[in-house]
Amino acid sequence: MTDSAAQILEQQQIEPVLLLGPGPSSVSPRVLQSMTHALLGYLDGDFRKVLSEECELLRRSYGTKNPVTFALSGTGMAGMECALSNLLEPGERLLVGVNGFFGERMCEVAQRHGIEVHRVDAEWGKPVDPEELEKAAKAANPKVVAVVHAETSTGCLQPLEPYARVAKQVGALFLADCVTSIGGVPVGLDAHGVDAAYAGSQKCLGAPPGLSPVSFSPRAMDAMAARKRPCTSWYTDVRLLERYYFGEPAAYHHTPSNSMHYALVTALNLLHQSEGQDAVFARHMANHRSLVAGLEALGLRMLVAEGYRTPMLNSFPVPDGVDEAKIRARLRQRDRIEIGAGLGKLKGRILRIGLMGHSSRRAHVASVLTALAAALREQGYRCSTEEALQAAGF
Repeated sequence: MTDSAAQILEQQQIEPVLLLGPGPSSVSPRVLQSMTHALLGYLDGDFRKVLSEECELLRRSYGTKNPVTFALSGTGMAGMECALSNLLEPGERLLVGVNGFFGERMCEVAQRHGIEVHRVDAEWGKPVDPEELEKAAKAANPKVVAVVHAETSTGCLQPLEPYARVAKQVGALFLADCVTSIGGVPVGLDAHGVDAAYAGSQKCLGAPPGLSPVSFSPRAMDAMAARKRPCTSWYTDVRLLERYYFGEPAAYHHTPSNSMHYALVTALNLLHQSEGQDAVFARHMANHRSLVAGLEALGLRMLVAEGYRTPMLNSFPVPDGVDEAKIRARLRQRDRIEIGAGLGKLKGRILRIGLMGHSSRRAHVASVLTALAAALREQGYRCSTEEALQAAGF
């Protein structure tokens, strides 16, 4: 007999699953508590103050002064669709640097909006070659050049500056997927010349899934104003949403979730006010290095080369003879730890461990290394828990 929803939720309250996958990440009790506050109307003056503070904290997270920076109702995929459908009209050209599953997804979403997609492919787990992107940009003359800053499917972190230079050379707008990077590493939209970005609330920002922070530069907004046809998505039309988030008076667009915005603004205050963004970045990096040292002591190798690894998402190939699905099932059932599988062409070939936001804790590194070592040994793989923990600094 299967457990009822009430039983599952009660078990989660007693012994929550530790989320160490590619997202969502576990959140602070303070963030969860904030979601119990009473609801307000979507045009209520106090709720508008919450949204205003949230927008300002998101600007700090993105490293931008863009006035049009807000949390869109929807997950990171809504942010992706919002950016693509607003910046480009059907028939206009998009150039995407593809080095993983979410670069592929960007191409698919754009094509559904009638956008002409050009792409430069790199091996999954490696950065896109800026010279190859430059050649393709000169040939295609795109309106927008886009890359994934931190590719969630592999854990590859790409520097934004080289790709921004390519976009600038051909007069294109530059779009960055920051779903996994924001809150875990510096993003620096203004410093790197990024015109538009989207992200998700559920990873390093430390809130539950359900909101997608987006940001658009004045140049990007000018491009939207110059469109010949309306945005192909009414729900994510930035010019309509701008009137709700920043209009005086605000114009009704849709009914956002109070609870999700309460959670996000609380998480952002924890990030910026309680701990401080630089300390958060340092925590992610320290725990990443500890985990990598432990994984390597288990005889595992990282998928991504040092220098291009995201500190928040760590992927490694599964050893020969080991069933990755059984590893994940063992950790989830016996240890109440969730880690991630591979996506797309890496499905069944890698495992992904996320150390994001509130989940990026030193104790969690020890927990996942211990559980992983035991699961590997159950399948006949020889490794030492003690050696892994010692290498990780425990």
